Amino acid sequence: MIASPLLRRYGVTGRGARVTLLEGLRERDLLLVALERGETLGFAWVITTRALDRAAYLRLLLVAEGKQSRGVGAALLRDAERRARASGCRHLVLLVTAANRRARDFYSRHGYRLVGNLPGFVRPAIGETLYVKSWPRR
Repeated sequence: MIASPLLRRYGVTGRGARVTLLEGLRERDLLLVALERGETLGFAWVITTRALDRAAYLRLLLVAEGKQSRGVGAALLRDAERRARASGCRHLVLLVTAANRRARDFYSRHGYRLVGNLPGFVRPAIGETLYVKSWPRR
């Protein structure tokens, strides 16, 4: 998964990914892995918080190269949403690289609405767009 164009665009190295992943495990973030016969097909990382009216943040949704458009990302997203709601979150927010039309369309199809653009928010040379999906209050 470290060879993903998305991770390369953000300068993520194998070592950096391990350090960040260990941090997520220590913080008890929600880490979801899609497997098929022992092969990793995808990965989702959700951070739950009381901030932003009890929003969860989808830090990463990544599907392995050559495994896209098979429903893996949609299944991971549904599971992430379900678990975020079950933990008491009212919203799921995420950032998408502004130039990544395919990902932007994916999230729009799954009920996420564009909130706005955040140029240089994560990396100076990369534009981001903020999306949110809210659920009715229980």
